[in-house]
Amino acid sequence: MTKAELVDKAAEDAGISKTAAAATLNSIMDSIAKTLKKKDGKVTLVGFGTFTKVRRKARKGRNPQTGEPIKIKACTVVKFRPGKKLRE
Repeated sequence: MTKAELVDKAAEDAGISKTAAAATLNSIMDSIAKTLKKKDGKVTLVGFGTFTKVRRKARKGRNPQTGEPIKIKACTVVKFRPGKKLRE
């Protein structure tokens, strides 16, 4: 499902305009992104899941084309853990 399809579905289900649904979805996505940018960023949507920020250590990898060893830098990634209702 694309973002446009999600906006269409939300507008239909809630009985609001597509513009209002798009504004709401953008606001939610911006709020989640801002929260995850904080030091201890974590967003929990009960029944759906939890977005958490995790720090990955630097590690060694291999270039698949040449087989040459490379160093992969440390980085921060977002992980999603589905809630109980979503898992079922």
